[in-house]
Amino acid sequence: MSGVHVTQAITPRQERILRKVVDDHLRTGQPVASRTIAIDPEIDCAPSTVRNELALLEEHGLLAHPHVSAGRVPTEAGHRYVVDRMLSSGSGLPAERRLELSLIRSEVEEAMRATSETLSQMTNLLAVVSAPSLNTATIRHVEVLALQPQVVMVVIITSTGGVSKLLATFDSAVDPGLLTWAGEYLNERLVGLGLGARMLHQRLVDPSLSALELHFLQRLALALGELSAAEDALYVEGTARLFAAGQIEDATQVNELMSLLERRVALLGVLRAALGEPGVYVRIGRENEIPAMRSLAMVATGYGLARRKLGAVSVIGPVRMDYASAIVTVREAAHELSRFVEDAYAEA
Repeated sequence: MSGVHVTQAITPRQERILRKVVDDHLRTGQPVASRTIAIDPEIDCAPSTVRNELALLEEHGLLAHPHVSAGRVPTEAGHRYVVDRMLSSGSGLPAERRLELSLIRSEVEEAMRATSETLSQMTNLLAVVSAPSLNTATIRHVEVLALQPQVVMVVIITSTGGVSKLLATFDSAVDPGLLTWAGEYLNERLVGLGLGARMLHQRLVDPSLSALELHFLQRLALALGELSAAEDALYVEGTARLFAAGQIEDATQVNELMSLLERRVALLGVLRAALGEPGVYVRIGRENEIPAMRSLAMVATGYGLARRKLGAVSVIGPVRMDYASAIVTVREAAHELSRFVEDAYAEA
């Protein structure tokens, strides 16, 4: 879905006026009057000419006139026009900023949390980051430990730096020698396999094993199966910050945002769609396919390895958002996360 586009090209002067309306409306939240535009030295034309150009931009569907005596506000199509020009030419985007994400942690979960927190702080928007799918990770190391005589914990360290812990309960106390053997056996059989691999269970079965060993492994295999079927993790930060900044004012936006956050599967689907685009994914208002985002806007991009995207970095907020800042910040966050996961995979 490519969004709303203008079929008839607008003139350079009309484009300058459109950008002026978008910028002023972003800054004030109020309709922009023609006299405000006319006194801008970059516009450099008479008030009557400005009024005429505003009327033409309104005919194109790029501006709206909320009240008879009020100024203009950008429509979703107006925002889309400006965003498309920024993405195609780079014009209007601020200089790249170095994000201090402090991704010096050993676990990918901490990297996701750091990224979502930093993104939210820098944009005052809702930041959502999807972690690499468990199905993309391979097993690097396995530990089998006794928490209690009858409770065993399996710790799996993955190629993305993730650490997963599984619990298995048995009817009687587990022999310590069996735990030691199981740790060595699981590492021998599973290291290098993907967590989502269908052959995971098959790799644990060996006809030469004793009945006791087979029973023990079958119980662990059930826990491993639950792990590989787990839903991808989402890291969300900044809901309170978005409201505190006064960016979400309309009751419809509040309700839709709350609905979206409650439906993690739908939100995950939106982020997966972003992975299908080569650059920055921007959806404005009604361009969004799911109803819960029809009054909101999203800027997202993928991160991961050179030839494979593993997850997405995004910000969500009102249609009246600073798209230039959001695009640059999301790009830089994705760049830093890509460096992090590349190092994690390289160590696998």
